[in-house]
Amino acid sequence: MLAQKLSADILAADSATLTLEKWCADHAMAADPKIVARLVRGTDKPAGAETLARLGVTSADIKYRRVQLYCGAHLFSEADNWYVPSRLTPEMNRLLDETDTPFGKVVRPLAPYRRTFSSTMLHSPTALFEHAAVLYSASHQPIAEVRETYQRGTLAFL
Repeated sequence: MLAQKLSADILAADSATLTLEKWCADHAMAADPKIVARLVRGTDKPAGAETLARLGVTSADIKYRRVQLYCGAHLFSEADNWYVPSRLTPEMNRLLDETDTPFGKVVRPLAPYRRTFSSTMLHSPTALFEHAAVLYSASHQPIAEVRETYQRGTLAFL
């Protein structure tokens, strides 16, 4: 039931990161309820034809970033993110390349919103549900596609 509530909250929100931070704070899961993205380096997952079409780019125009989102010691999600660097500022690209800042926080100045195209509840010992969405800037330009697998760590307060 709680997993379904969290899934619904994320589906209704413009920012998964802000929703997760609120969830972390509401459930007192860490002294600092800030979401941190731990980069998974050395991975590459080419974007498929559907992703390229949704973003309106070619494979040469896209970058890939894999992260694990944590609240304190709790793993909340694992995310694959294909994004279009030319649609971001140089500073945003630097932060994505060099820091553990979540994508949603980096692109917040673009006033992004999400359009989910897939949502699946999972029956797994570790994962609760998956979402796939395209993020758009306030000017309605697609800037990224994300595939997020939300983990049982989000329920660690029980």
